[in-house]
Amino acid sequence: MSEYDAVVFDNDGVLVERTNRAVLHEGIRKTYAEFDVSPSDEEIEALLGVTRDSIAELATEYDLDTADFWYRRDMNSSHAQCESIENGGKPLYEDITALDELEANLGVVSNNQQRTIDFILDHYDLAHHFETHYGREPTLEGIDRKKPNSYYIERALSDLGTRNTLYVGDSGVDILAADDAGIDCAFIRRSHRANYELPAAPTYEIRSLEDLPVICRGDGEAFRPDMESATRPE
Repeated sequence: MSEYDAVVFDNDGVLVERTNRAVLHEGIRKTYAEFDVSPSDEEIEALLGVTRDSIAELATEYDLDTADFWYRRDMNSSHAQCESIENGGKPLYEDITALDELEANLGVVSNNQQRTIDFILDHYDLAHHFETHYGREPTLEGIDRKKPNSYYIERALSDLGTRNTLYVGDSGVDILAADDAGIDCAFIRRSHRANYELPAAPTYEIRSLEDLPVICRGDGEAFRPDMESATRPE
């Protein structure tokens, strides 16, 4: 019997490798071009980690409809990622095989677009593993619902019919979203997070998805970090 009724995963940096920034920049440049804007490097970066206010400021500066501008940015970003995946980008991590060992029901909750998550699960033939999966809608509301907001995690918990759930992520917002939902979190410290500082201690800290079956068997004490080791400085 599993320690948890369900395990829910972040996507990028957990199941598949993160997107190369050049791919995201490509989608952003295409978006600006559709609105006849020649962006600076700073304005390209500004469309990566956005808030409602920051996207509204850019739209106002160029007299654009904010919702339309953001929708096109998200669609172009998703298209660029999917095209990259078809060409060998964003490969699966080798330890993805650990999913086969988990007895709990599984889900995915990501800050990436729903369209991108749908494509990844289909492209890599992963959909059969998961009872539910959520990415962002390409809307302004979708920006507000990103982690650390637990909105999409709560939707997944409702679909799975349990709150006895472990969330697996590779960033501070994953830990904060799990905390907000009141569920346990496993932080996976992959190579790109070697010296990453966390905002709070996760329930577990793991190095590989292969550690999850051990935790789900109830043998997770060795993976429980203290705050000092979990929040290493950059």
